[in-house]
Amino acid sequence: MPVRINPSILAADFVNLERDLGRISSADLVHVDVMDNHFVPNLTFGPQMVGRVQDVATIPLDVHLMIENPERWAPGYAELGAFSVTFHAEATSDPVALARQLRQMGARAGVALKPGTDIEPYLELLAEFDQVLVMTVEPGFGGQSFMPETMPKLRMLRERALKSGLDVWLQVDGGITEETIVTAAEAGADTFVAGSSVFASEDPAARIALLRETAARHSH
Repeated sequence: MPVRINPSILAADFVNLERDLGRISSADLVHVDVMDNHFVPNLTFGPQMVGRVQDVATIPLDVHLMIENPERWAPGYAELGAFSVTFHAEATSDPVALARQLRQMGARAGVALKPGTDIEPYLELLAEFDQVLVMTVEPGFGGQSFMPETMPKLRMLRERALKSGLDVWLQVDGGITEETIVTAAEAGADTFVAGSSVFASEDPAARIALLRETAARHSH
């Protein structure tokens, strides 16, 4: 199974963002965390900034919307050309309708679940999404510790995806390091968001290669 490493620009130097995007050009996608200070207690950036990242990035954008009212805002990120747009299950009453709209606009549609959100209702809807993001920390801030208690969700998702023959990416975000990526890959993840562990490295490209190789060794 191919594995993907998506560094989160939450850990980049915002004043030197173009330089830092260049430093991760060997990654699979750029993970862009949009936070509105309502759904999560932090504020990052919105469409204007993401549009500029889209202009200068050499790899596709994996946009993660940690915002209220994604029905209103998510389609705009698909319009900007984001390859993948992920919204939170907890922020919308009709995730399937929104996912279908994003897919119609040509983006991959992802649904994200906080650590405490039950996976069961979404197992039945798996075919409606291109990606499921299992948060391995409480969303809002980078640099937090990985929560291994979220792994059973991944196992259930992977089992269902295999049984149904679905090509759905299973993503983890939060506290991903050389050690925790092994746990997540063994549980069924194939797409890994890493922030500090990539950007704090002297050689981000080498770190991306190491994470990719480690995950590939332990993936299904």
